[in-house]
Amino acid sequence: MSLAVSMRNLDQAFQGAGQKAYPFTSETTFHGLICIVVCNITICLAQTFASKSGVLRHDIHYWLGKDTSQDEAGAAAVKTIELDAALGGRAVQYREVQDQETNKFLSLFKPCIMPQEGGVATGFKQVDEDEYKTRLLVCKGKQYVQVPFARSTLNHENIFILDTQSKIFQFNGSNTSIQERAKALEAVQYIRDTYHDGKCDIATIEDGKLMADADSGEFWALFGGFAPLPRKTAARDEDTTTGSHPTKKLLSVEKGKADPIEVDSLTRELLDTDKCYILDCGLEVYVWMGRNTSLDERKSASRVAEELLRDSDRPKSHLIRVIEGFETITFRSKFESWPQTTNATVTEEGRGKVAALLQRQGLNVKGLLKAAPEKEEPQAHIDCTGNLQVWRVNGQNKVLLSAADQSKFYSGDCYIFQYSYTEEDKEEHLIGTWFGKQSVEEERASAVSLASKMVESMKFMVAQTCIHEGSEPVLFFLIFQSFILFKGGLSDGYRKYIAEKEIPDETYTEDGVALFRVQGSGPENMQAIQVEAVAPSLNSSYCYILHSGSTVFTWAGGLTSPDDQDLVERQLDLIKPDLQTKPQKEGSESDEFWELLGGKTDYPSQKISSVPEGDPHLFSCTYSKGISWPCFMLFEPNFIVQVMEIYNFTQDDLMTEDIFILDCHSDIFVWVGQLVDTKSKLQALTIGEKFLKQDFLFENLSCETPIYIVMEGSEPPFFTRFFTWDSAKSNMQGNSFQRKLTIMKHGGTPITDKPKRRGIASIGGRSSGAPEKPQRSRSVSFSPDRPRVRGRSPAFNALASRFENPSSRNLSTPPPMVRKVYPKSGTPDSGTKAAAIAALTESFDRPSARETLMPRIVKKAASPAATKTTSPEPNTKENSMSSRLESLTIQEDMKEGETEDEEGLPIHPYERLTTSSTDPVTDIDVTKRETYLSATEFKEKFGMKRVEFYKLPKWKQNKLKMGLQLF
Repeated sequence: MSLAVSMRNLDQAFQGAGQKAYPFTSETTFHGLICIVVCNITICLAQTFASKSGVLRHDIHYWLGKDTSQDEAGAAAVKTIELDAALGGRAVQYREVQDQETNKFLSLFKPCIMPQEGGVATGFKQVDEDEYKTRLLVCKGKQYVQVPFARSTLNHENIFILDTQSKIFQFNGSNTSIQERAKALEAVQYIRDTYHDGKCDIATIEDGKLMADADSGEFWALFGGFAPLPRKTAARDEDTTTGSHPTKKLLSVEKGKADPIEVDSLTRELLDTDKCYILDCGLEVYVWMGRNTSLDERKSASRVAEELLRDSDRPKSHLIRVIEGFETITFRSKFESWPQTTNATVTEEGRGKVAALLQRQGLNVKGLLKAAPEKEEPQAHIDCTGNLQVWRVNGQNKVLLSAADQSKFYSGDCYIFQYSYTEEDKEEHLIGTWFGKQSVEEERASAVSLASKMVESMKFMVAQTCIHEGSEPVLFFLIFQSFILFKGGLSDGYRKYIAEKEIPDETYTEDGVALFRVQGSGPENMQAIQVEAVAPSLNSSYCYILHSGSTVFTWAGGLTSPDDQDLVERQLDLIKPDLQTKPQKEGSESDEFWELLGGKTDYPSQKISSVPEGDPHLFSCTYSKGISWPCFMLFEPNFIVQVMEIYNFTQDDLMTEDIFILDCHSDIFVWVGQLVDTKSKLQALTIGEKFLKQDFLFENLSCETPIYIVMEGSEPPFFTRFFTWDSAKSNMQGNSFQRKLTIMKHGGTPITDKPKRRGIASIGGRSSGAPEKPQRSRSVSFSPDRPRVRGRSPAFNALASRFENPSSRNLSTPPPMVRKVYPKSGTPDSGTKAAAIAALTESFDRPSARETLMPRIVKKAASPAATKTTSPEPNTKENSMSSRLESLTIQEDMKEGETEDEEGLPIHPYERLTTSSTDPVTDIDVTKRETYLSATEFKEKFGMKRVEFYKLPKWKQNKLKMGLQLF
């Protein structure tokens, strides 16, 4: 029997409920007798929100004041069931009782809720609206309750708010924490804005501090004068929660009766889709409703649960109702085993069948059948044209890699990298560790220790990350751009390990047989991963490079695109340059190809999926001496870290004294406040690793999920994008209470006492100044109609010749790019390289950050004066040329109709600029062929003006150029 409910049987107020997701904005004053009133009865609150997958989710809360009658409570429960039916039978329903509300409910009413005596005026009740009265409020958990206005009410354990007509006082008990005092200020701000129109003075009174100021005198005068408070401490509500684990009881509900089910352990298989069940966990009582149960059966199960809660011998409990298939995380955590749930997806075939059916019925199906979505460009959220340094860990030391080798990793090694980039006019840093699958534990520990010392030496004002092979985030690949992963390792630890275990050495060699899977989204994000050189390693969704000595094959799977095949050509320049290849297409391979792979066998065709980013969840981490449920716990030998989820989080929830974890499913971020002690800062990575092992959200998270350590004041954009971020708040001085008090006194504007942070010197004697942004692009030119030619600009070839000996050049490791050269290098050959680059940079332009709209154009030597000398021009002349090109770019933006030849720029016909030209132009930058077209021919070929073309994403520019054989 399925749940089929007619809207005629439901309250008219519920029609259309949940069809859209709206932000919740509501008056946060509840009344003790009736919480929210619709149709003069106690009723519920529904919140609709969209998940990352686009599916609408619903939470229903119905709040019962302490004076609510049983009839009103029963009516609210029934109306909640009806509202759930109107929402499609998928909502999670929470029964909220005054002073016992769930954290999820309280998060909807930030900064607080304030229940009031009385009720809402109805036909049965009359409410007198008196003039403003002085009131004393005490913090109980996350709620502020009015208490008797007397000095005997005050104590050392709580925070009190005295609300008078002219001033609001906050009294901080001596035993309260900084975080509690900061949160109380939010309630003070709310009272001032709500009840005083924002025109009321605010004063804070510190318990135990005899300050002879006017505010303290005025405060105590209202209580009849100052007198010491008794030392006797009042029990705090949040401290009285039992830490015991009550026995879980499962009851089956049939015909209005609950029968216990005797089992040794709880499993998902015990729940029948045709029945309703009650799971009694002491402080939490759950009603589980099968998908095939009727509306009456669900109402009956709810009534049984309400009667169970009325038992005077049991503690006050939360009642939560869940629907099969939409169980909460906490509900699933009560079971020994729960199968992993997956979101159903609509296949294109199924979409087509539905469209055909609707079309036959005469309905418009436009938009139902969608074209293949355009591939989204991976987002790094930071500038990826900064400076990169990479070290390989060798025992207890680290070895700096050259620019040519810093994007080539081995699976048996560990690496440390430091990436520096400019953000908001200051230099930021990301220090990371990368662990290969075959790396040894000793070198992993050494890598973490060395990276931690680097972070500590930079005063913790940098972001840190820990990455494992096979779980690299997009940000990692975008920073490295062209990443190559070889089998085996070069470190002493790896060599020692395989020798002791007598394991064959699989370290990559140029002359051996090697197979690489090529993947990525474009030239700025491409990888070549060495896999086993056997046929099952192939995949129809990828391209591969196979080589044995000087024999090189490229293999294109049947499901690959031209963009995928272009990446193979680019990676060949890094793995096997200057060698002719033998292209192979899936289904028409040669016998020699299969022989190298040991014979033809079956292989997969489905693309390797990556972990998608999920809905973010924020958790606070605080040290605790005891267990306080219902919080998650992380156990360490010397301390306990109490972890609690913060719902509907904002930046203001991040307290500078604490550590927080932001779980995004594909990555986790450990945010560390400025006032966290040094020992705890060094344990941030350990806390993140323990968090992954606990898997609080039942996401089946891998223990190798990337972990980012984010320090307050140095939050990178890939972290702040999850918040509405105000960088001025994270740059303030003082503790959380002092910061919020400063903001309140200055009308909500953060006051930053700290000067702008200067750039931190890089490890290894690198430059600390904010560098220019070099273009880290690769230049590859090839045509399918002729032998492949690896195109490099003249400047690049000149640069390479200074570093490479033609007689002893290692063909497998050419420089993948021209990295920004640091003027102060700690490498032995830094002086030679610096001298070579100093001489060479005089002969070609280095583009600045402002020249990205117009690629650099190499001017042809046309005048006699230009042909008289072949020596490099002085730097002043080069700067003059760069300035002229920049001015020409600006003029072109303003006057598109002007032709380049009027300005003396080189112009070549389209036929001579293509990669398949029989009479190609020489002495041009082959990576910028389109810049040599005239404005008229450029618009004719590309269908747009030049300035419009350079506003397109890089991958789209390359795609258009490939179609015109200009790439």
